[in-house]
Amino acid sequence: MKPVQSVNVLGSALAPCSTAPMTGFFRDGHCNTCAEDQGSHTVCVTVTAEFLALSKYLGNDLSTPRPEYRFPGLKPGDRWCLCAARFLQAHAEGCAPRVNLAATHARALEIVPLDLLRACAG
Repeated sequence: MKPVQSVNVLGSALAPCSTAPMTGFFRDGHCNTCAEDQGSHTVCVTVTAEFLALSKYLGNDLSTPRPEYRFPGLKPGDRWCLCAARFLQAHAEGCAPRVNLAATHARALEIVPLDLLRACAG
């Protein structure tokens, strides 16, 4: 697996998203992606309680620790590389988390319009 060029949605070098907790498809702290990343884990967000509840309801429990995967569980305020389609879904449900544009991979634009990412930037 080789990452796709690390460029953000603003056209500059991809900034780190989070190393505590460690995030990204490659678990390198960046929202890097590659052909094998079927979920497009490319949108760097700051999770909220509302988003975590929605994600759990939709079948992806991000708040429960999973030590066997070295996953501490997320809490409100944590930054995370989110699947682009899940971001769209959260937006449609009215609980899209805030986006870090500098740390959001340009490949997210294949799924999420830049105007929407900008509207959720924070």
